[in-house]
Amino acid sequence: MPSSHSPTPPPTATPRTPVRWVLALSSHILRVERYVLTGLMTLLVLLILFNVGTRYSGMPIYWVDEAAVYTVVWLTFVGASVMTRLRMDFAVGLLTDHLGPRSAKAAKVVAMLGVLVFGVAMLVMCWVWMDPVGIARHGFDAKEFAAESFNFLYTERTQTLNWPTWVLQLILPLFSATFTVHALANLLEDLGAAERVQHPGFDVVNADAVN
Repeated sequence: MPSSHSPTPPPTATPRTPVRWVLALSSHILRVERYVLTGLMTLLVLLILFNVGTRYSGMPIYWVDEAAVYTVVWLTFVGASVMTRLRMDFAVGLLTDHLGPRSAKAAKVVAMLGVLVFGVAMLVMCWVWMDPVGIARHGFDAKEFAAESFNFLYTERTQTLNWPTWVLQLILPLFSATFTVHALANLLEDLGAAERVQHPGFDVVNADAVN
């Protein structure tokens, strides 16, 4: 007589230590990004409401517009990093929909490898662009650094906020770093080095769930 109990699934192999470190780092970054997204969205709403109120009262404050723009920029990059880890980024399935399981998995690995290469290239570009070694060599004197390297990143300021532009543009290297970590975590999961991690707090994990 067949047993009514379902067979016990085989135990899952424990990922190697470097794999666990990458997945844990990606999860920690994702949790921080969740709070950052909440804070940025709240700030954006407050800035817009404040801007509407001052304009309606006939006393517009022009720096609010620029602050809102930079808030949207940061919100976009942080959101793109989160979407990468949650696998909510755009994908074209014209080819993979007609492939077998093994070929589709290989195509997914190649695609994620391309995402990882893009993230590493972004990191290299930001390092060359911001040149932290060069600015440190000049004693963090922005004018001397610009005079020798013709890199005016550290001498420019925003139009109305009058903030150093390099502070606001730090989102680029930050995004490159978090994006690369998330891409590496996704690639390790696609290669079978670890099971897919469930991300508590992110109920929307695919585009269909948004509608």
